[in-house]
Amino acid sequence: PGRLLTGDCQKNIHLWTPTDGGSWHVDQRPFVGHTRSVEDLQWSPTEDTVFGSCSADASIRIWDIRAAPSKACMLTTAAAHDGDVNVINWSRREPFLLSGGDDGALKVWDLRQFKSGSPVATFKQHVAPVTSVEWHPQDSGVFAASGADNQITQWDLAVERDPEAGDAEADPGLADLPQQLLFVHQGETDLELHWHPQCPGVLVSTALSGFTVFRTISV
Repeated sequence: PGRLLTGDCQKNIHLWTPTDGGSWHVDQRPFVGHTRSVEDLQWSPTEDTVFGSCSADASIRIWDIRAAPSKACMLTTAAAHDGDVNVINWSRREPFLLSGGDDGALKVWDLRQFKSGSPVATFKQHVAPVTSVEWHPQDSGVFAASGADNQITQWDLAVERDPEAGDAEADPGLADLPQQLLFVHQGETDLELHWHPQCPGVLVSTALSGFTVFRTISV
């Protein structure tokens, strides 16, 4: 508890540990693996010695601090995105990791199949770099994302189109949209978003114009 991770533009990740005197001890041995700037770091919500990282080298890595920093990388997907991987987020309820990249793609990774290098789901709604992703804290299949295309999107992995639905129910304007896309908010330069921890379904986003707080009928 209280440990901190930092990543830098020199591809290094360092572990900070609080001391009894109120200062920090920084392990000068970096976690070695990435070849370009470290973009995001996230502790596992279920294993207190495990963390994930993503980088401008297009990779996602899973680490365990119980090992020496030079040997702590346990799992790697070398080409997770077509370009920089900007953000990652662990699911609190499933063995899933969510990522967003400069390619505008959102990808869901099953950690049980991480070595395969193939995500279990890929969504391409954003047309600019993804800037923030987060799983819903209660609903294990729902997540939200924001992008430099001024969009916030909300998704549900459990949604599937009814194959028995007749043509009368089909809207041609929606034919090209992913089935799992629940909601799109547009018009603001959204930088980051988070689900409200006490109010189910409420999203809070930051933008150049201020804060936006909203709740959709979908969740």
